[in-house]
Amino acid sequence: MIIAFLMLFGQIAFGQNKVNPSAFDEMSLSIRYFDKTMYYPGNPDTNPVYVHISIRNNSPKTLRFKLADDRMFSCDFNVFTVKNTQLEATKTIISKRTTNQTVYFREISLETGEEYSFVENLKDYIDIKDPSVYYVELTFYPELYKSKYISKSSNRLTLEVKPSPTAAASNILPVKNKTTELLKPEEISPDKVVEQTIIARQKSLWDQYFLYLDVEALLLRNSSQKRKYITVSAEERNRMLKNYKADLMEEKIDNDVVAVPEKFEIEKTVYTKTEGTVTVTEWFKYPNYHEKKSYVYKVRQREGIWQIYDYSVTNLGTE
Repeated sequence: MIIAFLMLFGQIAFGQNKVNPSAFDEMSLSIRYFDKTMYYPGNPDTNPVYVHISIRNNSPKTLRFKLADDRMFSCDFNVFTVKNTQLEATKTIISKRTTNQTVYFREISLETGEEYSFVENLKDYIDIKDPSVYYVELTFYPELYKSKYISKSSNRLTLEVKPSPTAAASNILPVKNKTTELLKPEEISPDKVVEQTIIARQKSLWDQYFLYLDVEALLLRNSSQKRKYITVSAEERNRMLKNYKADLMEEKIDNDVVAVPEKFEIEKTVYTKTEGTVTVTEWFKYPNYHEKKSYVYKVRQREGIWQIYDYSVTNLGTE
């Protein structure tokens, strides 16, 4: 089980006790793209390059490492051109690392075979100015950036950055699976929204699955998460949403909403101009039986687009 403790250190006063780098020999680090889109130069906020980062303990012993709340003190992205020229870091990360400040971090413990994952925006770390093909690697510092002599490297990803689109096409959205066609929500009815969301989950098409989900509203269903969410900065809220989506994809939380039914039937749809419910019977296959459940998805309309913002589940027995 993952155990996290919130701790604090001052960069200047810390750093005398060195840790043996061999303690992290069995730590594995892997990266992949999260919610892949069409990528363009610049615009880290409107066209981010989200990377899903996973740390795994492959040793028979407990693995302990530090993870800064501001991940720039735990990670480095290294981006290279086809000519092996390395791109420069952003001014933000340079400024943070050269300014004396207090840095918060958690100590993470992983037992054998356990993983810890989070999501970062590559463009917060690296200034990507030109369209081209790049190669991306991640360096992770288990004892934080102050102890750079201890690090782990990830696998390498290929990043294709296309020329910036015209202003009319500047609304960047996830692309459809195995195509270059941009994916955007459509003005469809609540029952179609629910139907498409369930089918996307059955096919593991995560970009399409999240298309009609109000992820923020789903996160706020958890009272402890809600208390934290309403008190933190906009940057930390964005990080919480990214991590929530990553946890959903790995089925670590809210298992009912990401469960994969073998089949389903939409039983009833009721809605006004702005609010509605869609009742669905779903069957889940097990080796010797089917489990039957009734889902009630709550939907609401924003700017002509219906979104799922809440749900409830009732067990209907087995067949």
